[in-house]
Amino acid sequence: MVFSSMTFLFAYLPITLALYFICPLWLRNPMLLIANLIFYGWGEPKYIIIMFASIMIDYIHGFLIEKYRSNDKLARKFVASSVIFNLALLFFFKYWDFLASQFGLPVLGVPLPLGISFYTFQTMSYSIDVYRGEAQRQTNLIKFGVFVTLFPQLIAGPIVRYKDIADQLTEGVKTIIKDVSEGAKLFTVGLCKKVLLANSIGKLWEVLQTNPDLSVVGAWLGAIAFSFQIYFDFAGYSDMACGLGRMLGFTFPQNFNYPYIAKSITDFWRRWHMTLGSWFREYVYIPLGGNRVNGFRKYFNIMVVWALTGFWHGADWNFIVWGIYFGVLLILEKQIFMKFLPKLPAFIQHIYTLILIVISMAIFATPQYFIEYLSKMFGNAPLFNAMTEYYLISYLPTFIILIIAATPLPKKLFNKLPEKARDSLSTILMVCGIAMTISFLVSDSYNPFLYFRF
Repeated sequence: MVFSSMTFLFAYLPITLALYFICPLWLRNPMLLIANLIFYGWGEPKYIIIMFASIMIDYIHGFLIEKYRSNDKLARKFVASSVIFNLALLFFFKYWDFLASQFGLPVLGVPLPLGISFYTFQTMSYSIDVYRGEAQRQTNLIKFGVFVTLFPQLIAGPIVRYKDIADQLTEGVKTIIKDVSEGAKLFTVGLCKKVLLANSIGKLWEVLQTNPDLSVVGAWLGAIAFSFQIYFDFAGYSDMACGLGRMLGFTFPQNFNYPYIAKSITDFWRRWHMTLGSWFREYVYIPLGGNRVNGFRKYFNIMVVWALTGFWHGADWNFIVWGIYFGVLLILEKQIFMKFLPKLPAFIQHIYTLILIVISMAIFATPQYFIEYLSKMFGNAPLFNAMTEYYLISYLPTFIILIIAATPLPKKLFNKLPEKARDSLSTILMVCGIAMTISFLVSDSYNPFLYFRF
């Protein structure tokens, strides 16, 4: 089920919220668990079995880790067992066919269960945090099930670590009117980002990505279009997830912070998919030695983390190349570029960063033909043609809107207004935004969420 579908907006969401608020506090978690499973099982109910298996395995591992905490050697074995189970689950469904095709082994053709890349990382973090003493074991199976299956962030994040919402699950979620109001506003902002911005520019990328008449400028135009599409698509989803969580009384971590205003690749990754970066830093990079080691070992650790980050996104060579690309850039910035980059004018820093980001998005977006697409971007095509001119002129107003929307400028201007004016304007914008998205959804079938595939 998709947040921007009519079924979700006019059936699932209002019914779920109504039942949730009607229920007494002690019944909210059981009710929410059922609602989560209905959401996840919509269209593919067979994958609920995998979800149940993941819940039970990690619930049991949490119990065993807590029970044998005094025996560190045994507790470590249970942590390792939890990690191995989750990685095996992820490997079988997401990576087996790719690796099998590379080594001539049988390809199973098993579909990828929605959200598996996200909820396996969340359950692994639970076992690790319990072992580290950073979170208490959840003794209530229903509450643990709610953590794993929480529908606002189940399919595409943000990646919510157990310790971030443990208290909210344990104490019972109390929702106040302000939470519902602020959550609804944030959800509407995310919905508009997705439907009005991401979907609109996504049509240009859909036309250009495999067009045989693509020029050099057209290839760059397509890569820029995809860069905007994936940002507003994923940031929109994250806003909707955080808004829904807020309506239910949960606080999820921020996932994006205007990444396209970054002045370096290092800065970009402090702003883009922040929960994934935080997860890899805390559970992979730091255990490998992090910044405590020097020389070759430090840079080896960076490359391992970024190769894994790329592979997490998808089972194909372009994702591995994408991860290595960023790993190399981050090492170069640490060793060389940051010695002089901050001294350059801010505009030059932005241009440097955006060019490298657009190149990375071309790699990311084209699994089967990224080398061919990159070659067109760098000269293996006519410089400019009539088709490029047509789409450049046609989409120029859209690009101007996207550029402004990708910066903090609209928010800064809004916050300068008097409080009463902000309240009135936010209500008007919310109503208009919902009306526009509904009209777009009714008339347009193009409505994917890009990160659902991961």
